[in-house]
Amino acid sequence: MKKTTVLILTLALPLWLQAQTQTQTDSLSVAADSLGTPQEFVTEPGSFREGSGVGIDTLDIQDGRLLLVLKDDHTWYYIKNFERLAADSTFTKDWIPNTTDPYHVPLDSLPLRNSICLVDSASVFVCPNQTKVFSRFGYRHGRRHQGVDLPLKTGTPVYAAFDGRVRASMYNRGYGNLVILRHENGLETYYAHLSKREVEVGDWVHAGDQIGLGGSTGRSTGPHLHFETRYQGFAFDPEWIADYEKGTLRSNVFVLRRSYLNASSRYVPESLDEEEDVYAAEEKIIEEEKRLAAERAAIKYYTVRSGDTLSAIAKKHGKSLSTIQKLNPGVNPNKLRIGQKIRVN
Repeated sequence: MKKTTVLILTLALPLWLQAQTQTQTDSLSVAADSLGTPQEFVTEPGSFREGSGVGIDTLDIQDGRLLLVLKDDHTWYYIKNFERLAADSTFTKDWIPNTTDPYHVPLDSLPLRNSICLVDSASVFVCPNQTKVFSRFGYRHGRRHQGVDLPLKTGTPVYAAFDGRVRASMYNRGYGNLVILRHENGLETYYAHLSKREVEVGDWVHAGDQIGLGGSTGRSTGPHLHFETRYQGFAFDPEWIADYEKGTLRSNVFVLRRSYLNASSRYVPESLDEEEDVYAAEEKIIEEEKRLAAERAAIKYYTVRSGDTLSAIAKKHGKSLSTIQKLNPGVNPNKLRIGQKIRVN
């Protein structure tokens, strides 16, 4: 009887040990898979930080366009890999330094609608000069005004709106001191009438970097920043993408219609609230282009001659003085210039 019991125990013991070992292994496996912060554990943000937030290492994460910066307070952030971006076609094709328009493409060759990402997890928007818009996009005194005028005092810092590369840093007769930045989404931003340029062609800048000082150089009647947004050389109303008085983007992704590239097309407040309006059918966009072209063709201007007055011009064209003033925002009835264009319808 004793021999039988010993034999059974001898045979069963390895099986029992194996089962116990497997149970412990399974338990450890479960514990390893479920490791995390205990629910009752509470800590204030930054409790384990020791440094002051200084970058200590930069890692290539093989993303192609991003680098990871590690800081001494155990935090991290992304930056653009400018070395790789420089080889991208956006920064090689039609890259002609110190020219106002290197593209020269026909408007009808562009898509009717183009979704443009303005910011992402590695980029931000910084208002180049936060203030109320003084003079808006469109025709002014019979001439194209291809941006917005943001008033400032001479010497006020002007900032890059987005990450990008300097394609132009030059003096232009109309723009005065001008800086043009090209961005990886294909847009270009123009900063004109500067009193000083602080970047050179080929420089890479981050959103918020100071690129110059505001002024009144070139064809300007007073200190202000003339700010433009362009796509493939065509200007569109900068108010489509941002509220400059608040200093904020209207959305992270901008749906650019080809009709917006018409100089008569201005930002329409609240129109982006309707999805149907943003993603309008191609037929609607074509109709809008035709309407804008017809409206522009129907506009008539009168060229001021010696002895003309604004009231006399209004009477001659069967309009009231107030109507003529509404058609010509900013016109001074007491300071008409010979050769000045006055809209009369």
